[in-house]
Amino acid sequence: MALIKVQILPGIDKQNTEYGAEGRWVDCDNVRFRYGLPEKIGGWAKTTAEALVGAARGIISWFSLDGDQYLMTGTNKKLYVYQNQAFHDITPIRESGASITEFTTTSGSTAVTVTDATHGAIQGDFVTISSVSGTANGITASNLEGEFEIQSVTDTNNYVITAKAAASGTGASGVTGTAAYQINTNPAFSVLGYGWGAGPYGGVSGGPGWNKSRSALSGSNSVQLDSGKWSLDNWGEDVLCQQLNGSLYYWDTSASTSTVQRASRTPVNNAPSSSRFVLVSGTDRHVVCFGTEETIGTASSRDDMLIRWSDQENVNDWTASATNTAGSQRLTDGSRLVTAKRSRGAVLIWSDTALYQMQLIGAPFTFGFQQLGSACGCVGLHAAVESNGVSFWMGNDSFFLFDGSVQKIPCSVEDYVFTDINEASQKDTFVGLNTEFNEVTWFYCSKNSNIIDRSVTYNYLERVWSVGTLSRSSWSDKGVYGFPQAIEFDSTDTSSTISTITGLTAGRSFLYSHENGNNADGVALSSFVTSGDFVIPQSGERLMSIKRFIPDFKNQAGNVNVELNFKLYPTSSTTTNGPYTVTPTTTKVDTRARGRQASIKISNSAIDTTWRYGTYRADIQPDGMR
Repeated sequence: MALIKVQILPGIDKQNTEYGAEGRWVDCDNVRFRYGLPEKIGGWAKTTAEALVGAARGIISWFSLDGDQYLMTGTNKKLYVYQNQAFHDITPIRESGASITEFTTTSGSTAVTVTDATHGAIQGDFVTISSVSGTANGITASNLEGEFEIQSVTDTNNYVITAKAAASGTGASGVTGTAAYQINTNPAFSVLGYGWGAGPYGGVSGGPGWNKSRSALSGSNSVQLDSGKWSLDNWGEDVLCQQLNGSLYYWDTSASTSTVQRASRTPVNNAPSSSRFVLVSGTDRHVVCFGTEETIGTASSRDDMLIRWSDQENVNDWTASATNTAGSQRLTDGSRLVTAKRSRGAVLIWSDTALYQMQLIGAPFTFGFQQLGSACGCVGLHAAVESNGVSFWMGNDSFFLFDGSVQKIPCSVEDYVFTDINEASQKDTFVGLNTEFNEVTWFYCSKNSNIIDRSVTYNYLERVWSVGTLSRSSWSDKGVYGFPQAIEFDSTDTSSTISTITGLTAGRSFLYSHENGNNADGVALSSFVTSGDFVIPQSGERLMSIKRFIPDFKNQAGNVNVELNFKLYPTSSTTTNGPYTVTPTTTKVDTRARGRQASIKISNSAIDTTWRYGTYRADIQPDGMR
């Protein structure tokens, strides 16, 4: 019998049934489509073994003026810079030189209550204690000095740390010290907030009612608590660092000598004290804060739809006058500004419902604003990306692009993504650009997870989609570094970090170089792709017999598995034939498989394996009716 080609088009189709998706692929993991063919993605390796504290949600890489490589990332707890092949903690100090007036202990316990009037700390913050005046009920000064994570906050005057040794006595010690407090930390995940103030007074229709739990409420009846995110942008070779809903900080590359300096409010001390995110406008060099204060320096005046920009080339002049170009503008379509990107000589601004353009027009207004689209908002700070003048983003229930006009991207996995996305954590979505493969990938949380555990990739050149389970909370395309750099967060990890922090709770991030080899940091990188069901003859009335198939792989290294899965009807149980092992030298595989409709699965699970699959050719013959 002559061999028959089973043609399978590129991309994953999850909008159809498996039978309706005949001639398409229906599922995959760690697979991309290139040149119309499925292939295993590249592997990754740790850029550095150093663990970072918290979940990284913000990243930037750049060259200094002298050609040195830098990478900065912000987590919900810390701000780090990577230089000279090592990470450094550059988290801003909120208050230094604070006076600790008492250490209170309990005999046999390492828990120590620290007294500092108006310390301003919250649980999970970090404090560095120094100049301890003596031994506190058996705990020596050295065991009370260093960096600590605050375990709990008792009140405005007291908080609890874990000392490096247990006390031998109980009560106040009479010992004093000095404290330096880092900026307040934020949650690792975006979550729905419940309880008083979450939803309308007295309950909602069909809801729990007065004085009852609101744990089942969602959407407008709940409060969304943002995870700790950072927007980072270059000011020349330096970096502007904006904590979500917090202050703007500045990191000076040239100030780094033997000890890397922390980011600080200098020289942006006159900038708004509370904003959602920051961006440098482009060649005109205005610093722009979004979702910022009506009255500069008054956080309570923050308006989530207000934009404010500095004087041109001046990061510290924000008050509009006749002699500068500083100013402000409030947008109207939406409840909050979400993100912004430079594109085509302008700045694109997304609210939660709309897209705007901000463009330099000169005096007296400095910038002009134009609404480009409605019902096309972006879900999160890091859910939009720009590539060669085209912007891509995730909306609430669709994907969009802007190339001069707003367009909804046809998506063959749309239902799969948006019916299985965690609404509360959707704003934690991070999009990564991988220009070598013409891909944008959104990393997001599945419905039952608050940790990123899903990915969806759009090949914008070939206009096809793929899905996967790659978990990354930040991504930076190659350019400064030879490989894309991405960060993974593990909420249970307790690895040692770049500095010793006493009482440090779980939750670490690691930086990886992607498209680097064929393995997942030294272990096998498994992958698979599965086709929709096909029938031969095309009517599907008769069964078919598959006696052999001819492997067709390119760039194969290691062994690849091929399975044939059969059903009698679309809703029938599946019978699997195989897996059949295909080596780089295998010329044919005998199967003796039989069924009415069949699908193909290509997979690997061994180390050092890679492959690109071509065309399925098989000896397929019509068989009996049952």
